[in-house]
Amino acid sequence: MIVLTVTYTIQAGHEEQALEHFRALKQETLKEAGNIAYLVHRSPTEPRRFFLYEQYLDEAAMDEHRASRHFGEHATNGIMKIMESRQPEIYTLID
Repeated sequence: MIVLTVTYTIQAGHEEQALEHFRALKQETLKEAGNIAYLVHRSPTEPRRFFLYEQYLDEAAMDEHRASRHFGEHATNGIMKIMESRQPEIYTLID
């Protein structure tokens, strides 16, 4: 299993736009065969900061997610265009 965590800081004034993209991305990602979990969190003290927790069966499933139409639409051409910073980390499950 592959776990991806990402912390985003969104540019001021684009928080609602980011919410729309995160919600759409979550809805579509949960339909992927290789996706186990896709959770989006928002900081209650810093409303421009979002934290994603994603689980995939394996690296191939994560790559498939990144190649999907909805990732291109809502992440690459959506969130990434209105973000101020992005901090991704990948983890693997210890057996």
